[in-house]
Amino acid sequence: MTYTVIRLPQYTKADLDEITGGLDDPFEVAALGVRSRDKDVHFGVRHAGRLVAHAGLVDATVSVGARRFPVAGLGGVVVAPDLRGQGLARLVVEAAVAHARGTGAEFGLLFCLPDRMPLYRRLGWRESTDGMRVEQPGEAVVDHPLHTMWLPLAEDAVWPAGRARLHSLPM
Repeated sequence: MTYTVIRLPQYTKADLDEITGGLDDPFEVAALGVRSRDKDVHFGVRHAGRLVAHAGLVDATVSVGARRFPVAGLGGVVVAPDLRGQGLARLVVEAAVAHARGTGAEFGLLFCLPDRMPLYRRLGWRESTDGMRVEQPGEAVVDHPLHTMWLPLAEDAVWPAGRARLHSLPM
């Protein structure tokens, strides 16, 4: 089966429900209590008229020590349960990364559960083991409980050592 990635003009809760069948916690992170931000740019795959995969991007800023730099935050990656294992996550993530390379961001950035890390590693993402602080509502800044992964978008970009801070809600 050949699938084609399209850029979606918008992405709503109804779209997410179309992919997941209306699962209450499709990303399995609700119990962590961390609020995320909506994505600004969306990529998807339709199959037989149904949206079956999605990945979204946001522009964000990270600082490590005195260094501050732009990142392309990847999030909302989801594939219909009945179509997993067919490369759809790879397709939407690669489309998002290709778009991110044209934004001027130095790095791609994502947060994920441990069982999702092998997928992202296969796609070239690397783990940042120094942790990430993120903003939350009410001006709180907290340690993000998920694993932080990065991808160089600029040639020879290397994630700086040290504890990082995302200057927004996470993706």
